[in-house]
Amino acid sequence: MKISTVMLIEDEPIDQRMYRRVLERSELVDRVISFSLAEEALEHLRSSPDERVDLIFLDINMPRMNGFEFLEAAHKEFGAAFADMVIIMLTTSIDPKDRDRAAEFDVVRGYINKPLTIEDVKEAAEKLRSAGVN
Repeated sequence: MKISTVMLIEDEPIDQRMYRRVLERSELVDRVISFSLAEEALEHLRSSPDERVDLIFLDINMPRMNGFEFLEAAHKEFGAAFADMVIIMLTTSIDPKDRDRAAEFDVVRGYINKPLTIEDVKEAAEKLRSAGVN
């Protein structure tokens, strides 16, 4: 199953480049839009309300606005429209509290310990399909 648009929110430039390559090599993604800061991603969603983003890979630990703050702000601002998306959290954290906190958000359908792999992208595509988003 193809994913039309994936948003990648990752502050580390090397990880961002690597994950873009993984997404492209998976041959499951038509388009990747990426942001280094969560605020930029939020502004993009705000300024492009008609653009459909099917899946967001969201890093938890980022400067200025972390992944959880992004989730809270997007949910507050976009409500049900945001809840229709599928979000997969990306982390290097081994703290079980992060996993528990991610599970509090209905929109979060996965939690991946970095690095992102092609197998992770395949599983995300399956989550999208089963969620009826795409």
